[in-house]
Formats: sequence, C-alpha cells, structure tokens
Amino acid sequence: MRALLAATLGALIVCGASASAQDVALQPYQPHPVSVPKDASYLRPDGSIYIVGDDAADEMMAKLDELFVKTHPGFKFTLLLKGSSTGIGGLTSGVSAMAPMGRPGWLSDLSAFKEAYGYPSTDIHIGYDAYTHDKHKSPPALYVNAQNPLAGLTLAQAARIFTSGGGKGDITHWSQLGLKDAWQHREIHLYGPRDDGALATSLRENLMGKLPFSSRYETFEHLADVVKAVAQDPYGIGLVGFFDAKTVPEVKILPMATAEGQPFAAPTYENVKAGRYPFASSLRMYVNRKPGVPLDPFVKEYLRMVLSREGQAIIESCKDNEQGFVPLEPAAVAAELAKLQ
Repeated sequence: MRALLAATLGALIVCGASASAQDVALQPYQPHPVSVPKDASYLRPDGSIYIVGDDAADEMMAKLDELFVKTHPGFKFTLLLKGSSTGIGGLTSGVSAMAPMGRPGWLSDLSAFKEAYGYPSTDIHIGYDAYTHDKHKSPPALYVNAQNPLAGLTLAQAARIFTSGGGKGDITHWSQLGLKDAWQHREIHLYGPRDDGALATSLRENLMGKLPFSSRYETFEHLADVVKAVAQDPYGIGLVGFFDAKTVPEVKILPMATAEGQPFAAPTYENVKAGRYPFASSLRMYVNRKPGVPLDPFVKEYLRMVLSREGQAIIESCKDNEQGFVPLEPAAVAAELAKLQ
C-alpha cells in the first residue's frame, strides 16, 4: 500500500501549484481499507459513488476522486456538479454520498435536511472559496464608495451598522466610525440583497448575531445593482456576495477584523487561509451523520483523505482556477479531523 501511495502521489497531476511550506505540518495520507455498504443509497447501478454539489468544485473533486481511486483500486465515482444549491438536496434525498459546497448551507437547505431526518447535517470545513485575485471573483465582502476614507470595520461594527437591536446600539452615522469632514454628519446608507433565506440571511445569521436587518437596509435583486448603488453614493455601504470587484473602480472592498484590537484584513490569499478575513466563504462537505452513530466508513475515509497533506495540496493547487480555492491551516485541519471521530 505504501508503494502504491508513493506512485499515486508522484503521478497525480494537480492544477499547477505546489503545497506551501507550512503544509509540512499536515499528516500524510495513510489509506485505510474501506468498503461501501451494499445498501448505500448513493451507490449507482453501475457501482459508482454518486456525489452532487458545487459546479465550481469540478476540478478539485475530479482530482480528489482520482487520488481516492488510485489508493483504493476498484472504486469509481459519478459527479453531478451543478451548483451549491443542489448539494444538500442530493444529500437529503440520499442519492449523494456527501455535498461539496462553496459556501455555508443556507437556511432553506439546512431546514429541509433537518425536517427529513430530525437532526442537522454535519458540516466539515475543508478550505476556503475565493480571495481577491485578477483571475476570479472576490469573496463576500462589504463595499464602500472609492472616496470613502474608512480604513476598515470590525465584525461587531458591521453588525451594528446593518442590523438593529444589539446591546451596544445601532451605528447609523459615519461620525460614529470616526469619519470627519464631508462624512461627519451624514447618515450611513445601507444596500444589499434580499433577506430571503439565501446570502443576506446566511451572513446575518452567522456573522451578525441573528439580529434583524435595519429598517434603513435597501434591498436589490441583483448584486450588480448593490455595487452600482454604492458606486453612485459616497455615503453608502453594500453587503455583496461573490463579485468581480475589479470591474467597478468606483467602489472598494472594506478590510475587516474579527474582533476589536485586531488589524483589519483584506481578503488576500494569505489572510483568507489564516482565517483573518471574517467574511471568507468556506469550502465545505456536508454529510449525513446521525447523532451517536459512527460516520459512514467510506465517507469518513474520503474526508480523511481531503484533510490530509495530499488532499489539502490538491485544494491549494487550484488557487488560480476560475474560483480560487484556499486550503486550511494545519490547526484548522486538526479541528475538522476531530469531527470525524
């Protein structure tokens, strides 16, 4: 088996970048023998394992499947990657072994699974999805007008700006953030997508204390319209998902800090990987695990591989693809491995 693994890793063609020096702290992949239960609902008539999920993960998933097949001869896979919105649906119906996602599950996704099984799906974080780069879209962010002199915001400040009812009071004017001159007496104008269970709801629930959006929050159907509103309004701030920021020079992404006293971080590759950019969107694998019951042995083995040195190198090798993937730091990998036990 060790010889097979060595040959596999030598022959495996990845997307074009080598693992970082810090990845030497990750554990190398040691394959364990594993089989798929004959009655597994995700096993297709031809014997292949069906996986439904994010279309942006096609290259990554193909390489991960290749590594698994080479270290576990006889396995084969069928991928149906049409978008993150299809992933948990495939898991809920039982046809998919796992759900690779380029974002956290939205309320509509997660509630349907819980309603079907009586318990929530298990979320394994395997990397990050997108960072600022000339070749692809930027991750979710807060945008301000290019003229705005604000250096950045903490996550708590963002929550007090966009939501209402927090214990420390709402932030409604730019002067509360220390801005002077033309901004000193101006109200903050809020823009963003609809609070409809998708992006805006997810960010509000996960990063803004689950408080309701401010009554001043003006919504748009399309993210391009949110960015356009900020571009035309020096006193505006917009909540935006994946977007090609470089196409609108009249706006800029606002650096963020997770907590007060921490330096503001832009969504660069290094900051996203280190977990310093709080709005970073994560690569995830959602799986079906009943509480108190061991994880499906095949699913556990596949995720062990993804969280190994070789699996994370595959994710890192896709850093310059159309989406721009980022692996985890070793400490974060260890925390996710613990969730498999």
